[in-house]
Amino acid sequence: QVQLVESGGGWVQAGSSLRLSCAASGRFFSRYVMSWFRQAPKKEREFVAAVNWGGGSTVYADSVKGRFSISRDNAKNTVYLQMNNLKPEDTAVYYCAGGERGTDQVNEYDYWGQGTQVTVSS
Repeated sequence: QVQLVESGGGWVQAGSSLRLSCAASGRFFSRYVMSWFRQAPKKEREFVAAVNWGGGSTVYADSVKGRFSISRDNAKNTVYLQMNNLKPEDTAVYYCAGGERGTDQVNEYDYWGQGTQVTVSS
């Protein structure tokens, strides 16, 4: 069992940066692929980025490629999402998720955090 708690969201202006953190409790954090998803108002939850168990392999949605960077520190049971050059369309609730397969599909993930709000103004 893994519990996930996100932090680091906030309100920023376009072009700014934020770093989200997701702290995990539980014994088997390092076994899971960890991902970030986001959900904007009236939209479905969408995949943002994923990192494999060792941190050496990452995948990004096209919309964030080159601006966002996902990483993890298994010693601290934490996964990060560095977001640079933020745009108003990045406004959403951001969720971290853990799963064994690490796809871009919401239903493939077993564990979810409660989400953290990111608001980007123009």
